[in-house]
Amino acid sequence: MSDRLQKYLAPVIVLIAILALWEGAVAAFQIEKFLLPRPSVILANFAQVFIFEANDAAVSTAPIPSTSTDRLLVFVPANASRDKLESALAGNFAEFSLFGNQVVLVKGANLDPILQAAFFTLREALGGFALGCTLGVLVALTTARWTLSREALLPFAIAANSTPIIAFAPIMNNWFGLDKPFSKMAIVAIMVFFPMMINTVRGLISVDPRSLELMRSYAASEFEILFKLRLPTCLPFLFNGFKVAAALSMIGAVVGEYFGGPRIALGVFITQEAALFRFASAWAAIIVACVLGIALYLIILAAERLAMPWHVSFRN
Repeated sequence: MSDRLQKYLAPVIVLIAILALWEGAVAAFQIEKFLLPRPSVILANFAQVFIFEANDAAVSTAPIPSTSTDRLLVFVPANASRDKLESALAGNFAEFSLFGNQVVLVKGANLDPILQAAFFTLREALGGFALGCTLGVLVALTTARWTLSREALLPFAIAANSTPIIAFAPIMNNWFGLDKPFSKMAIVAIMVFFPMMINTVRGLISVDPRSLELMRSYAASEFEILFKLRLPTCLPFLFNGFKVAAALSMIGAVVGEYFGGPRIALGVFITQEAALFRFASAWAAIIVACVLGIALYLIILAAERLAMPWHVSFRN
């Protein structure tokens, strides 16, 4: 097995093992759904699989179980009536054959509201990510130029970065409006600003003194030193900041919505579903938030590989 295949296959195997242990532990210890729902129940919010058993000699007119069931796999007799299923789905299903059984893949009852909420929250996260990262880089370019300003601002940046998000969320909601997306963008921007600034400053000041002395001996301007020496040296630090900011952006957007927002927001969806004891759909929304955070991280990772293929971490 190649190293590259092993690198990507190992997390998949670990994920499958965790889901299997999770499913088995909940069933074995009979844990209630409001404490910890089974993975299959959570996944049923996204899709359900109706399997029509093959070689069923008995003719059954029993209706197919409702699509609102919390089971991921639903086994039904081969000759069961499909009128109820087809009328309820209105074309939102796909049919195929698997091991001689007719399989119908059905869109989950909560798929659309969860995806709509995820898209709404993703816009807030991306807006705050762009705003916070832009301001962080601009401030870092300024403070890296003058040592005194850097030494004066860094302690405040570290202190502000240590402030919990719950301290900012009510204030931002009050300033910009509870139902306004910009209030959540501001929360995300505050969260990502300081890691971005600190990483960028460290990258800009970590240039080799001999290289800096050489460029100055050739009478290079500060702009030439910045674009030809400082920024290339800063790229690994810059992308480290982007990766941290990508993870924090989804956290900031979702947690900010816990303090209020429109129903379509993912954080509001999670809190309301939990309040109504629909914990499986709340867990499904949490999984979507995790997937979005991982996707943002992987996009930054791909951009890093394209921007600096020369870096030592990408040589193997």
